[in-house]
Amino acid sequence: MTGWTGPPPLAVVVDLDDTLYPQAAYLAGAAAAVGAAAAAAGLDGAAVDAALVAELAAGSDTGGTIDRALLATGVDPAALPALLPRLVAAFTGHVPDRLPTYPGVEAALAALAAAAPLACLTDGAPVIQRAKLAGTGLDQVLPLVVLSDSLGGRAARKPAPAGLLAIAAQLQVPADRLLMIGDRPGKDVAVAAAVGARAIRVRQGEYAGAPDVPAAWAVTDTFPAAAELALSVIAGAGPRPRRVEPLTRWEGVTSGGSSRGVTVSMTSVQAGQAAAEVRAGT
Repeated sequence: MTGWTGPPPLAVVVDLDDTLYPQAAYLAGAAAAVGAAAAAAGLDGAAVDAALVAELAAGSDTGGTIDRALLATGVDPAALPALLPRLVAAFTGHVPDRLPTYPGVEAALAALAAAAPLACLTDGAPVIQRAKLAGTGLDQVLPLVVLSDSLGGRAARKPAPAGLLAIAAQLQVPADRLLMIGDRPGKDVAVAAAVGARAIRVRQGEYAGAPDVPAAWAVTDTFPAAAELALSVIAGAGPRPRRVEPLTRWEGVTSGGSSRGVTVSMTSVQAGQAAAEVRAGT
């Protein structure tokens, strides 16, 4: 990490998966749901569950994970078209009762929200990301959540700048004055660089061992440590930008679980579309 130079950030944007909570907890539950659906279809549900857990551990966004899990358990490739829709629907429809956040996350988010405008930018099928937010309870904590897939599907996912630009517009701050906090250099750090902003990488979760390419302004081992660094540079920003109401020209803007929460979505996403995205690699 080098010392901060130039104007301080005016707002903070945080990633969700493996930044605020361990995504493995959600994936384990989703895999179990697929295993149960496989058992109902006459397959060895426990074997499918285990095979899917292994596939997800090898890369949760590589695509075709359920297909490969079925093949690994000896399912005839010719049977896949008949089996996949119900198994993908089981994955997509998994709604966890509770997901654990990393230690200190909620207190760190509260401190950030008290110091500057705060938003979350997360990739993935919207129906799945909303379930994660509800399971962690962070839908009650985060003032603004932008689901990148709702801004243009998979093409709008980080490092595409659409999500950060939407947040900058919503908060009425220049995009290059945002500070991004996330776990993945190739997504969270890269999307900040795409708009001329800086990022703090949190080295945890599935991509903890990924190289620091592109390089972040700072690297920490926990989210609270990242928040502490962010607060140290925000302190020089002076008065905060005023908070604004959702832009009514955006379609599908819906209030979150609390009166403070807003989820930005340009188009509604149906469950069938989300299921197709899961099969393609969500």
